[in-house]
Amino acid sequence: MGKKIVIAEDEEHMGKMISFKLEKEGFEVIWKQNGASALETIREQKPDLALLDVMMPDMNGFEVLKAIRRDESLNSVKVVMLTAKGRETDIVDAINQGAADYVVKPFRPAELLARIKRLLIES
Repeated sequence: MGKKIVIAEDEEHMGKMISFKLEKEGFEVIWKQNGASALETIREQKPDLALLDVMMPDMNGFEVLKAIRRDESLNSVKVVMLTAKGRETDIVDAINQGAADYVVKPFRPAELLARIKRLLIES
């Protein structure tokens, strides 16, 4: 596929697992363990998709999402929120702020992969 994905996930086990699954499917993956470094990488690399954990050090996923949506050069970056926060208000807030999808932890890796492929095939 060759599409580029930036993952912002502070849990090492989760970041490695997601990276492995996506790389196995042919995606180019860049994994960062905090929101600030993920945002910097997103600005530099202009990936096809950003996968953002909500609860992270430095900047949380919602702050990163807001920064991405304020930057016109990042309009084409699709954002998927990945979080244990499954309240309806969190989901609605993320979508209203421009997230393309919202996946609640724990999740099934095959489902996450299917959602990511759907978003990247549409682009």
